[in-house]
Amino acid sequence: MDKLLSAIYQSLDMAVFIRKDAEQFTLYSSTPEWLVFFLGKSTSPQDCNLTDAFPYLTCFMDDAATHWQTRQTFPLTSGPWVEINEVGHELALEASALWVNDQPVLLLQHLGEKYRQEVSRLQQVRDGLLTQEKLEHEIQSRTLKIRQREEEIAIRLVSVTSYRDEETGAHVRRIGLYSAAMAKALNWPTQRIDDIRIAAPMHDLGKIGIPDRILLKKGKLTETEFSIMKRHTEIGAKMLQNANIPVLDMAAEIALNHHEKWDGSGYPRELRGEEIPITARITTIVDIYDALVHERVYKKAMCEKDAVELMSSMAGSHLDPELFALFMELLPVMRRIRTEVHEIEDLLVSCV
Repeated sequence: MDKLLSAIYQSLDMAVFIRKDAEQFTLYSSTPEWLVFFLGKSTSPQDCNLTDAFPYLTCFMDDAATHWQTRQTFPLTSGPWVEINEVGHELALEASALWVNDQPVLLLQHLGEKYRQEVSRLQQVRDGLLTQEKLEHEIQSRTLKIRQREEEIAIRLVSVTSYRDEETGAHVRRIGLYSAAMAKALNWPTQRIDDIRIAAPMHDLGKIGIPDRILLKKGKLTETEFSIMKRHTEIGAKMLQNANIPVLDMAAEIALNHHEKWDGSGYPRELRGEEIPITARITTIVDIYDALVHERVYKKAMCEKDAVELMSSMAGSHLDPELFALFMELLPVMRRIRTEVHEIEDLLVSCV
């Protein structure tokens, strides 16, 4: 049996020690060649202080002592560590503590090729993770560039109508930021939040198809003129729909429905309540807010307090009451957007 055990120890490149006391161990097996340099002699059995030979084991010995006290037969391992041998080469070792035949045993194994294979495997995993991280970063970077291009296209499309309408570049940008803030509060996915930030500013794109005599008229529109003006919702939708691009599909949805009202009295289809797409319901609220608190060629600006009171009276008839309640909770956010994103000529109005 001893010869068999000796052969096993040698094949595993392992030394077997029996613990005598807290610091002293007796080498039970033959001495592997790699161990001679650390113990100073090749004879066995021999007594030795392993923590003197391998300072790394100092930390492990406390855990090993606790393990031996429980007399557990399964091994407690130290984990690999590296020593430098007599010729300056790295030597990967691992210790295991276990209880055998009523004795505390410490196994000391030279990991050799097993360690190198494990290091190589871990390095491959690390390289794979780094490659994956690099690819994900590249995808994020490209996605960001695509979103920036989409936003630039949207801004340029909206700017076409700005030349003919009273809307300013700051107004359409604020509409996108207001809408994104509400979408975020509703816990929408990041992609959809980005989509509404870009899509909401295109809600009035269809005004490009409205004659100047109506679009730029200073006074009240006649019934016939208002009927023509209302067509901008359908014109905008037709310009944007069937693009098979999510952000443009959303923009078409908003363009068509942003003048629908919660009570069904809106246009062009007299949709009621949740029949109106939520993207349009959000855009309607923030568009009214921004229009009320900013001056236009045809009206003076309202102070925020008066604007909010007027909007409150519209909740449940014109506006989705639950979304308006959310808007009110986010009013400090909306106010910050309004004060930070403005044209030079925009004036902030305060109630006296």
